[in-house]
Amino acid sequence: MPTPNETISHLGLTLPDVPKPVASYVNAVITGNQIHISGGLPTDDEGQLITGKVPTTCSVETAKSAARSIILNRLAVIQSEIGNLDRVTRIISIAGFVNSEADFFDHPIVINGASDLLLEIFGEAGKHARIALGAAALPLNAAVEISMIVEFE
Repeated sequence: MPTPNETISHLGLTLPDVPKPVASYVNAVITGNQIHISGGLPTDDEGQLITGKVPTTCSVETAKSAARSIILNRLAVIQSEIGNLDRVTRIISIAGFVNSEADFFDHPIVINGASDLLLEIFGEAGKHARIALGAAALPLNAAVEISMIVEFE
């Protein structure tokens, strides 16, 4: 079975540089064999923040892609904190927030971008509990924000 980094490479993806927190918090807190990852914001291939209200100024497909990009930057955080993604034994949960219009109800479709990528990378260990919510606004007008709890050895 390929390692998570091999799978990421096989998918034609790369982990970005670890993003710096934009306020008074840290990227991650380790307690026991769990790492709690702060909410991450999405960036495009040029490193620009993906912003806007879904579905009016940010399409559902763009938001779904944004959710995938967050997973890559959250995995970069995990790798920097525990040294290697091979140590991940389970994605416990993710919390996904969509910057959406009041009459938008397809938040799960957007957050599927994140969930599906975790399954591709980690297989069975990528199956997780989840929440997918709409928000009136997100920091920096980001289209999506996702936090995670991950078990490692």
